[in-house]
Amino acid sequence: MSTPAETARDAALDQWGDHDPDRPFPLYDRVLGSGPVHDVTLSDGHRAVLVLGYTATREALTHPDLSKDMLAALADGDSVVAEGLPGPAFARHMLSVDPPDHTRLRKLAAGAFRRARMEALEPRIRELADELLGELACAEGPVDLVVGFARPFPFAVLGELLGIDRDDQQRLSVWFTALLAPYSAAEPPPEAVAASDAIVGHLNDLVDDRWTSPSEDLVGDLVRACRGDLLTRQELLSTLFQLIVAGHDTTTSLIGNGVALLLQDVAQLDALVADPALVPRAVEEMLRVDPPAHHATFRYAIRDTTIAGVTVPSGVQVLVNLAAAGRDPERTDDPEVFDVRRVGAAHVAFGHGVHHCLGAPLARLEAQIAFTELVRRFPRMRLAVPPEDLHWDHGDGLVLRGLSSLPVLLGPSPEDDNSP
Repeated sequence: MSTPAETARDAALDQWGDHDPDRPFPLYDRVLGSGPVHDVTLSDGHRAVLVLGYTATREALTHPDLSKDMLAALADGDSVVAEGLPGPAFARHMLSVDPPDHTRLRKLAAGAFRRARMEALEPRIRELADELLGELACAEGPVDLVVGFARPFPFAVLGELLGIDRDDQQRLSVWFTALLAPYSAAEPPPEAVAASDAIVGHLNDLVDDRWTSPSEDLVGDLVRACRGDLLTRQELLSTLFQLIVAGHDTTTSLIGNGVALLLQDVAQLDALVADPALVPRAVEEMLRVDPPAHHATFRYAIRDTTIAGVTVPSGVQVLVNLAAAGRDPERTDDPEVFDVRRVGAAHVAFGHGVHHCLGAPLARLEAQIAFTELVRRFPRMRLAVPPEDLHWDHGDGLVLRGLSSLPVLLGPSPEDDNSP
């Protein structure tokens, strides 16, 4: 049985995380070509084991010896990456704990994402998309599709789910944008710290308000669970923080990345314009080709563990690459080809196993509505800059990858074509 250190080395493995976010896929392909498991040094100096490839990734995501308990890992020493802002006090959510705590926390939030709740919310989601795209249609010249639509749209949907009004949505959006902005220094910049403090204060105020004035939204549901001793206040606040990050930034990137794919391959855009029924397939293909999360969230080995026949030592962080899984040539024919007609696009963009994304149904619904309305309203939209001028960032580190700006010329709408 081999160890990660015995596999073929690529220079990028000694500084994993410093690769070009605009063009990461050739690197993923090259590394996967030399094996699915590699010993890496992260850009902050921590050791980790990198897992790539569809089969190995699914194995790692469901492996019982890989824990997501961040606080337990930190208590064992400094061999893992520390939780970022706001810090460990906000790290007791379902993505940072193992069963049975994970099972309990997930169950408490699951009601908000059941099919009946999604069906009830769908008309309002369509209204929100229509409002935002209507505002963009009034603009002259290029528009920033991230700033004008991809970012505010999922935040507005979250506002409906959590019972947060439009003014507070806008404040939270500004703060989360500052908090999640990438930085290269050892310590977060002052604006990120200030944004973190503002978010912590606002979420505490929100919980206090719902404690005295009960509401029929997800925050109200979680507060009632807290009053019933089904979760602690720390878990409640952590869950709210995690739901906002997971439900906002990822969907923003899904929409932005997907539009960029369409506008760099006009034949694919034309296919959706001609047949909007292809949109659900197109969304799955976008998730396969360029998912919003390129690496899964934190995991570490709680004992010596075997993944894809390779030994992972106890205590080592395991970094699972989700993006390479979707482009694995052993699982997908012509994996580099973006094809909105593809049937059964194989990906793990929402994870796999017990930690499969709870909000996946909502993310899919938002994306399907977003792209249906975009191609209906703006069938001739096109990039306002050369493709090489588009730049992605890693957001909160290695996990998220998305566009912070997407300049687009919307072109004439169908209504304009019928004007006298």
